[in-house]
Amino acid sequence: MAENLKGCRVACKSSWSQLQTLCRLERVACKELGITKKNLNDFEVEYLCDYRKTKISQKNIQQVKIGRTCTLDTIAKFIKSKKEREFFLVKWKGYPESENSWEPLRNLRCLKILKQFREDMQRELRRRKLRRSPKRLDHSVASFLAQKAKQRLRLQRWEADLNKTRQHRGRIFVLNEVDLDGPPRDFTYINNYKVGDGIVLNEVAVGCECADCFNSPVNGCCAGTSLHKFAYNDRGQVRLRAGLPIYECNSRCSCGPDCPNRVVQKGIQYDLCIFKTDNGRGWGVRTMERIRKHSFVMEYVGEIITSEEAERRGHIYDRQGATYLFDLDYVEDVYTVDAAHHGNISHFVNHSCNPNLQVYNVFINNLDERLPRIAFFATRTIRPGEELTFDYNMQIDPVDAESTKMDSNFGLAGMTGSPKKRVRVECKCGVETCRKYLF
Repeated sequence: MAENLKGCRVACKSSWSQLQTLCRLERVACKELGITKKNLNDFEVEYLCDYRKTKISQKNIQQVKIGRTCTLDTIAKFIKSKKEREFFLVKWKGYPESENSWEPLRNLRCLKILKQFREDMQRELRRRKLRRSPKRLDHSVASFLAQKAKQRLRLQRWEADLNKTRQHRGRIFVLNEVDLDGPPRDFTYINNYKVGDGIVLNEVAVGCECADCFNSPVNGCCAGTSLHKFAYNDRGQVRLRAGLPIYECNSRCSCGPDCPNRVVQKGIQYDLCIFKTDNGRGWGVRTMERIRKHSFVMEYVGEIITSEEAERRGHIYDRQGATYLFDLDYVEDVYTVDAAHHGNISHFVNHSCNPNLQVYNVFINNLDERLPRIAFFATRTIRPGEELTFDYNMQIDPVDAESTKMDSNFGLAGMTGSPKKRVRVECKCGVETCRKYLF
């Protein structure tokens, strides 16, 4: 029996950092974990939660708590100096808060954490109009800084989870310098539509046979066989009028992944940041890179539900003041996308009466015109750091019969009945042409 177990391995339930902490507690060196005799006494700082300045002297030597890296020899050296020394209250990674200890600046090697703590401290002192260089922090200030540090850790973990889940090239960053709100609750990041009960996405049966879809399209490529125009130029920018559909090459096509008619399906290409707005609009999204005019930015992804289910959920969201329903009404109002609890980064994009994103209906592996994919393209060049927005009640000018097919009623899904019965949502986009209300 023992022979059958040869070479078997059982996964350890403890994390790498937990095992490192255990080694230091037991004072055991472990080459595999990177714990050596030289760094055996190096404990990792999780965050800093208080600050003070003090003079080390014989009178107050007994008041200084000896920490994990603060020895009697170190304190003896401080006694020789009459200068003020900076001390920080340290929360050690892997230890409860009861083990927090005051450490002198010279013992701390966490430069990034130190810099962030000083920035948070100065920002809070300015906000409260307090002295910029205090000898010790007020208890309420120290409490806020500890909460801010904990919040930042939660957001960092959420950011890591988002980037672990994403299937697109563009990275996701998370930033909140406004309040102490952490990651949203009951939200799952997804990359593609989540199909609701009773809904079927039919896989496309045919594809194009082009050797070069852009320069030598056979029968007009996928768009031509659907009696529509090729959507993109040679740089992947959309060249169709808003309201016209986009037909991309699909899984049945003979062209490869680098085909110029595969843009939306490649996913988000830009680094984007989910940030907390400072004017009461909740979370928003800004770009970290320059986005060219007419370039694809992101899809609106969520759960596909029927209009009947959307009406039921719409009444609930209406009472909550939430807006996550997007009608798929390219040809008829049958289905709706709900991104309230399952969605991608578009879940956090805010409304503007003068937006920099335009909605297009896209068809790739599913040609059911009742179930288009919703893609956002830039209406103009968007600078790094600029917030991304779209019009929640976007109307397409009826230039021709084709363009009247698209009517983006985001957030109005499920809100049936007289307009007088609807809860009017105040618009806070701040542009000169603001309509004052979203709906």
